[in-house]
Amino acid sequence: MSAANLAGHLQRFFTDRLLGQLGASPHTVASYRDTFRLLLKFASKHHRRQGSDLNLEDLDAKLVTSFLKHLEHERCNSTRSRNNRLSAIHAFFAYVCLQEPGLARHCQQVLAMPFKRFERGPVEFLTSEETSALLNAPDATTWLGRRDQLLLQVAVQTGLRNSELTKLRRQDVQLGVGAHVRCLGKGRKARCTPLRSDVAARLSQWLAEQPPDPPTPVFPTASGCAMSSDALQRLVARHVKTAGKTCPSLQKKRVTPHTLRHTTAMDLLQRGVDITVIALWLGHESIETTQIYLHADMAMKEKALARATKTKVASKRYRPTDRLLAFLESL
Repeated sequence: MSAANLAGHLQRFFTDRLLGQLGASPHTVASYRDTFRLLLKFASKHHRRQGSDLNLEDLDAKLVTSFLKHLEHERCNSTRSRNNRLSAIHAFFAYVCLQEPGLARHCQQVLAMPFKRFERGPVEFLTSEETSALLNAPDATTWLGRRDQLLLQVAVQTGLRNSELTKLRRQDVQLGVGAHVRCLGKGRKARCTPLRSDVAARLSQWLAEQPPDPPTPVFPTASGCAMSSDALQRLVARHVKTAGKTCPSLQKKRVTPHTLRHTTAMDLLQRGVDITVIALWLGHESIETTQIYLHADMAMKEKALARATKTKVASKRYRPTDRLLAFLESL
């Protein structure tokens, strides 16, 4: 098999399959692209050959298994991230199986690799004290510090996703009466999120300092380019570390840009906003996704327990009078 086969199939997978046939969103294409960047880098190191010299048979089930272990143990990826990478690999080999029937057995071995089950832990979010400490962490006397502080403030108030924040452009911000930001989120759903008056005022001051072109990123890098998702993650981690010096509870939490999104949802829930409105605010496909926040708020559960224990009605235990029922109850 020629070395060009892998490159050719990979190129056609992105251009013909994802973009031409499926019309995949930019977020999906970017996620699949990152998966194969990591996989080719790992395979090149494993086989001691350049990525352009690899062929399809080099990407067998054994190598993919080693790659997934590498993601979990060396790159410290979560099980969810590991499964997302495997999903992209499955999609590629399903496409190759149709294009190259002679490689069907090779592809089926990879396609048979199962997704890993994982426990769903409690939702991680920030308290009001932790949020204040994080927002005060950047040095507001510098350009980068003011950018970071405003970005964190917008993230906490709007609940935008990582990709939605980094792709935010000047043309997506509407100031004045009914101030809001527009974004194209997951599932290609466009939505508008209102801005508080204080956040809108700060955004207005910030944008007055930036180039007036509509496609200009709202939160650019020092070179004026759009910020990458990895850069945003590093930004949040850096300021969380600084904020942890004044707020020790932050040192025990793993805070990511998505944690700020959870913080927005929990703040809305604690203020009495209906869960259906929160689902619309966050752009959830189904209200079932938003249900996780009901289970995460221990304070609401404690209030419910307090109300339940204040009743004046004495609790009584049911005791069956029939001997047969009593026997069954005793089992």
